[in-house]
Amino acid sequence: MNKTELVEKIALGSGLSKEASKKALDATVAAIKEALVAGDKVALVGFGTFSVTERPAREGVNPLTKEKIQIEAKKSAKFKAGAELADALN
Repeated sequence: MNKTELVEKIALGSGLSKEASKKALDATVAAIKEALVAGDKVALVGFGTFSVTERPAREGVNPLTKEKIQIEAKKSAKFKAGAELADALN
């Protein structure tokens, strides 16, 4: 499912117009993004939790040259499915 299809589903399920549904989806995604950038967790009970994990700097190997390289530390987004979502999938 892509964004357009998701907006259509939201519009059908909520009774909102497609334009209003797109605005609501965009606002939701922006709010989640802002919270993660600030280092907060976003927990949607029954759906799941979005959080930020930090990967430490480490040493790697360039597979072409076999030369050792330094890989910088970085942050990444993480999603953990909630119990209701996990049960619905199984």
